[in-house]
Amino acid sequence: MTTAPKDPAAAPPGRPPVVDMATWQAARDELLVREKAHTRAGDAIAAARRRLPMVEFDGTVEVVGPDGPVPFLDLFQGRGELLVYKHMWYDGAPHQGQCEGCTDAVWHLRDAVYLNARGASFAVLTTGRWDEVASFVGFMGYTQPWYSVRDVAAPVGENMGDLACFLRDGDRVFLTYTTTGRGIEALNGSFGLLDMTPYGRGEAWEDNPEGWPEGRHACWYWRTAADGTAAWGPTSRPVPQWTRPGADPVETLGRQGDRH
Repeated sequence: MTTAPKDPAAAPPGRPPVVDMATWQAARDELLVREKAHTRAGDAIAAARRRLPMVEFDGTVEVVGPDGPVPFLDLFQGRGELLVYKHMWYDGAPHQGQCEGCTDAVWHLRDAVYLNARGASFAVLTTGRWDEVASFVGFMGYTQPWYSVRDVAAPVGENMGDLACFLRDGDRVFLTYTTTGRGIEALNGSFGLLDMTPYGRGEAWEDNPEGWPEGRHACWYWRTAADGTAAWGPTSRPVPQWTRPGADPVETLGRQGDRH
């Protein structure tokens, strides 16, 4: 049974009011109206996205994968649609020095079976040299196909950190959509779940109740030290790397500068 506190003044400080279930349900129902409107607005934007014009390009342009150079058309794996994530790359950096944001995005979509069942393929592109990329992919345990697009022109290469969608019609290939920044949050299911929790993402930009724990910089928990403490210094790794065999404590990120 859920009950309200006997003394409302005893409610934890800096928190929303503690109420009975009926009052909570009324407030929840009011918010649900806004949530449904938000969902419908998203549906309308998706409908407009499906009506964007397309850009045709040469699908025979080659990218480099585990079997050497292959035409971009092969990334469709015989399906009609393709989504690619363009993973940023730091040449010569050890595994812990690669992009934590791109690690987050790719780690969240380690299996594309539902995309495949709908007729869409998924691949990861990056500008790294293939020998470095292959080592990183093996260390991370990724099963999705990766390809190097070093020195390949847009729309296949360039603009790393983007999510892009392509359509195939026989041997013709079209770019239909790209997004970056917060647009790639569709890859990260953790964001949507955290947005439902009382403390949200724990980031300073969020609009929180007065007295809520002070937020930190965006995505502050994406890198940790060996003991699990959130850290962005040279001895940190992108969070999933600590689960990988051989992920020992490190001394350097192996890349120039620190962005935080």
